[in-house]
Amino acid sequence: MTLPSYVVIEGNIGAGKTTLARMLAERFNHRLVLEEFSDNPFLPLFYREPERYAFPVELFFMAERHKQLQAELSNPELFSQGTVADYLFIKTMLFARNSLNEQEFRLFTRLFRALDVAFPKPDLIVYLHRPVEALQANIRRRGREYEQDIGDAYLKSVQQVYLDYLRTVKETPVLLFELGEENFAEDELLFERIIAAMTGTVKRGLQTLELHSLRSSPMRF
Repeated sequence: MTLPSYVVIEGNIGAGKTTLARMLAERFNHRLVLEEFSDNPFLPLFYREPERYAFPVELFFMAERHKQLQAELSNPELFSQGTVADYLFIKTMLFARNSLNEQEFRLFTRLFRALDVAFPKPDLIVYLHRPVEALQANIRRRGREYEQDIGDAYLKSVQQVYLDYLRTVKETPVLLFELGEENFAEDELLFERIIAAMTGTVKRGLQTLELHSLRSSPMRF
């Protein structure tokens, strides 16, 4: 089995995207690109007072993501070994759309367009979809203090902006895995099922797979 050259794992907060990216990079000897979010000084403040700190937190994320992706993806030779990343740059706009008011978002969009250089497009996007209850359980389990104030409403809104965006993707293959509460880090059979889907023939656009108890069937939203 061969993993596509450039794979991006996306998902809501607590979905397991970084864990899956690490496992895939190790399994296929791909280079690993992980978002460096823990250095954002506004993040703990944002989760407590989102309206007040939304703009600085999103601006900081955008600048850091841009800097990292420029450094990581600017050399085409780096893709000879394959790359797995745990975020897309467009994530910047999705979270901003969800967090900012209209005036702030218009300004943010102008800044985003100035920074939105022609990063290489992924060969495959994987989105990990879980119910909010499972996300909250994962958030509690990993124990990051600044995340404990994240509300269900915020997670649902993040989920919706992702789904709205993924439905617009037409040229890149997108696999949406409905995982429920299943843990692929501890379930080898589930991990192999995920790999099989990613290394098989994947059409362009959004395709959904329900992986509850390793069953495969269309999802409905």
